[in-house]
Order: sequence, then structure tokens, then C-alpha cells
Amino acid sequence: MPDQILKVLKVVFDAQIRAGEIPAFRGAIAAKVGLNHDLFHNHAPGSDQFIYRYPLIQYKRQGEQPMLLCLSEGVDEIHKYFEQRDWSINLSGRTLDMKIARLDLNQFTLQLGPQPQAYQINRWLALNQEKYRQYQALSGLTERVQLLERILTANILAFAKGVQWEVPGPIALRIQEILRENLVPYKAQKLMAFDLRFQTNVFLPRYIGLGGKVSVGFGTVKPLRPDANFKTSNR
Repeated sequence: MPDQILKVLKVVFDAQIRAGEIPAFRGAIAAKVGLNHDLFHNHAPGSDQFIYRYPLIQYKRQGEQPMLLCLSEGVDEIHKYFEQRDWSINLSGRTLDMKIARLDLNQFTLQLGPQPQAYQINRWLALNQEKYRQYQALSGLTERVQLLERILTANILAFAKGVQWEVPGPIALRIQEILRENLVPYKAQKLMAFDLRFQTNVFLPRYIGLGGKVSVGFGTVKPLRPDANFKTSNR
């Protein structure tokens, strides 16, 4: 299928959380609806076994406010949270009431465009252990950028597969500028993260995650110019 309509729901709550609390935010929401609903946490019910798939419910912050981004089936699944009589969650020893500050329900056209679209991705976890070794072994900036371009292209394909969009042609992608490369804390680890700008012929929805740990706010994508492919209903 050449183009596809993707449902996108963004919910911002009237509360404040720290960046390091996003994994706990995910855990609190998942516990609220019940761990048998695996789209909320991507673990097999009744075990710690991880389900390797693109997350359709992603937990983020907008400013300091907790935010949910739901895609495709995740838009329907999130109703299991809002069906609860009490939306409040316990986080780091405090109770958050989780009143809705903003709710945007969108339809986004997934497609390849004739002209490249410009994006910025923040806190992108591009490198697993094997790719990190490959990256460190490369001495030249050009070779490192080429490796990152291949990884980012693969991340876009993983997103497309996750929302069941068959990309109708080759993906063209070019990294234009690496803004930042640094180690970021995650649980007991330090992970290499990139902030960078890139262009691609793929139309990507605002706020989706690409790369590692996208379910907890890493690798968030934002277009650098307004995207006309949204049909939006704001509540």
C-alpha cells in the first residue's frame, strides 16, 4: 500500500514529573490497567520476557508534564486506562491526579514525498553494544555518520513495520548535523545518546520515537517545519 492513514493520540496531563521518572510513569500506568494488557509495557503477561516490537503506547514528557503518545492499536488500547474510575497514580512517593491538560486526536498520512522533510531527533539511542563497538572503531567522521544514517533508516523501517505500513519505495536519508553526543543516565546505566538533524523522504509524525527505549521517551522526532499531513481533532 503506497500511503496509509495512522491514528495518533497525544495526551498531556496536568502534573509534573522529572525526566528520570518516565520509566516509573510507564510502570504506574501499566499497573493501573493491569499487566495482562501488554501494549502498555511490552512484556509477556505473567513473565519478565520482553516482547520485541515497536511500542504503540509511548511515555514521554512535554516540558515537565507527563505525556502519552498512542499510535494505531494503541489509540484504542489506551481507553483501558481512561475507563478506570480513578486515574491517579503513585510516583516516587507522591500521588498525581492525572487530570488532562490537552488531548489531540490526529490522523496522519504515512507516505514517501518527492522532497526531503527536515527533522530533529533528541536523545536518540542508536547504538547497541555491537554497533557501539563498530562506531568506536571508525576513525573518520564521514564513516561514523554513514553508520548512523544506516541505523536511523533501519529505525524508520522498524517504526513502519510496527504500524503495519509497507514502505512503497527506497528510503532516502541524510544526517545534516550532529548537535550533541553524550552519555545519558538510564536506571543504573549510562547510554550514548545523540541529538541531531536529518532529512528524509519519509513523512514522520511529530513526537514518535525512533531507536532504543522509545517507550520511555528516548529518540523523539520533531519536524523542523509545519507538517500538512495531519488532520487534527483537539479536545
